[in-house]
This record gives sequence, C-alpha cells and structure tokens, in this order.
Amino acid sequence: MNVVWATTSPESGRFSAVERRSDVSGLSVRFSQLRTRGHGYLEVRLADSDYPLLTLGFRGDHAVVHRFSDAERVSLLMGDGATPSDAVVAIPNVDDLAEFTGDFVLNIDRAWALVRNFIQAEAPNDLGQWCAL
Repeated sequence: MNVVWATTSPESGRFSAVERRSDVSGLSVRFSQLRTRGHGYLEVRLADSDYPLLTLGFRGDHAVVHRFSDAERVSLLMGDGATPSDAVVAIPNVDDLAEFTGDFVLNIDRAWALVRNFIQAEAPNDLGQWCAL
C-alpha cells in the first residue's frame, strides 16, 4: 500500500511540506528517526486520494491525531486515557507547539498503531471517537 506523507525534517527539526510517496515502510523509517529526536509532526494520506488526511504530532510519549475529512472539516481523535483529562500537554503542530488537554492525548505507541491501521484498513472512522473542530 503506497502512501503520501510529509514530516518534520530529522535534520532541521522543521516541517518539510514536500510530499513523499512510498510504502508504509518508508514512512515507518522516518517515524523512527523522529522518535529518536523525541518529537515530530507528520501528515499522511492514501496515495490515490487527497482526503482523508491524518496528522500525528508527538512529544515524548504524548501524541495527538487530527483527521482532515476534506479541506473544510477537521476532527481530533479522543485520547486513550493515558493522560489525565485535566492535564495540558504541548504537542508539535506543524512547526509550533499547541496545547491539548488530556482528553485528546494518546500514548505515542497507540497513536502510531492507529496511523498504521488507517493505512492498512483505509478507514479513519474505525480508529476511535472523533471530535469535530
């Protein structure tokens, strides 16, 4: 399964909007490089369509996943309970840090597994409960 993706550059630490096309292993290699840095941001979509597009921002063990259903509709995946709902966590969103309550924070391993599930199943609605923004 080919995907199109863009990520934080492991070298500069800044988001590179240049899209790459590869199988999931290419994206996995880049994600591993970002995990080594301890933070990052990625956008991924299936190769045959502009939408849906998922984003994953993470810092340490905390992650947040957005779904763009189209250019106008964005949703945030509900958290997995690993972070207390009253906690506030700063997560990379493109090149900035954005604050999210624990209600929307997932463990990084869980978030990455969900991104991989999206790629394999092509069904973002099945990843969990989404909150429209």
